[in-house]
Amino acid sequence: MALTHGVFQSFEYNRMVVLFSMMNDATEVTCAISTSAMDELEKATRTKPEQREEQFIRLRDRIEACAARKFANSEFEGRPPGIVLRSIDFR
Repeated sequence: MALTHGVFQSFEYNRMVVLFSMMNDATEVTCAISTSAMDELEKATRTKPEQREEQFIRLRDRIEACAARKFANSEFEGRPPGIVLRSIDFR
């Protein structure tokens, strides 16, 4: 089953990640992307915390395509298992 859109959840300043979800049929898949990865994708520097949700929405298609690839390859991390995206995943 292919992953589909989920929701933006939050920006976690302490971890410098944006949390979001994707759906695998009726099952929610927890995902995160580092803020440095988003800034590299957009060729931006130091996006302000209050702009992270807007940045995620602009980059959503690319972010979710990468998350779907990692999901298809069973590249899960953490407990509970989820998808974590870093700059290297977009190279």
